[in-house]
Amino acid sequence: MSAIDTGTSDLLADLDEGVLTLTLNRPEARNAMSGPMTAALAQQLAWAELEAAVKCVVLTGAGRGFCAGGDVKGMASRGDGTVGDNTIDGAIHRQRVNQRATAGKLFRMPKPTLAALPGAAAGAGLSLALACDLRIMAAEAIMTTAFARVGFSGDYGGTYFLTQLVGSAKARELYYLSGRVTAEEALRLGLTNWVCPSDELALKTREIALGLARGPTVAFRYMKENLNRAMGGDVDDCLDLEATHHVHCGQTADHREAARAFVEKREPVFTGR
Repeated sequence: MSAIDTGTSDLLADLDEGVLTLTLNRPEARNAMSGPMTAALAQQLAWAELEAAVKCVVLTGAGRGFCAGGDVKGMASRGDGTVGDNTIDGAIHRQRVNQRATAGKLFRMPKPTLAALPGAAAGAGLSLALACDLRIMAAEAIMTTAFARVGFSGDYGGTYFLTQLVGSAKARELYYLSGRVTAEEALRLGLTNWVCPSDELALKTREIALGLARGPTVAFRYMKENLNRAMGGDVDDCLDLEATHHVHCGQTADHREAARAFVEKREPVFTGR
């Protein structure tokens, strides 16, 4: 196994027998996405796409979670979920670039990608998991869109990937109501390919990933292109539209109220502004 310096402790990486494992590493924050994490993830995926030694990419989370999505506590402290020091247009462009370089890259790169969920995948974390070709979940893991609870419309391609996997009606239910999907229900819906006991997750993930890494690389590349084209629509169009809407939602009073409520551990009171 060869450890890779990602430039930040927020993302760990190692390459072993053709399998590049990327571990989202902020367990104290349920692996919520940080700026350094997102930048490092984009960099590693760009490298993996072109590196011949990488045959398969595994995305997982440290500790008991996969990824909680955006850092809502950080948003609450800033009072702004998306823009920060940027203009609206600048923030939208940055969001588009980040989404294409991460979720978009996982979906489009001509190599198999596998998400291993030891725990909850929420918000943008769910989107990243759904962007992968395959998913495996620990029995205790759950999925949730979570966006409505924090006054966001959704980002990182979740609306595209979820609609493709479960159909429009179910995707709308999961986005509007932000329900928790258990591993068993995710398996029934086709949101995950495998469910296993948590203490077997690493071993089962390794088994699947090695099988992919030792498979017909060229055939896999063409299979993935064929399968992506068969889905219809355009993922980049969806990613870009999500980025625009997501940034605008970050300016609403409803989002700011939801972020405060998250920190204060109470239900948000939305006013439609």
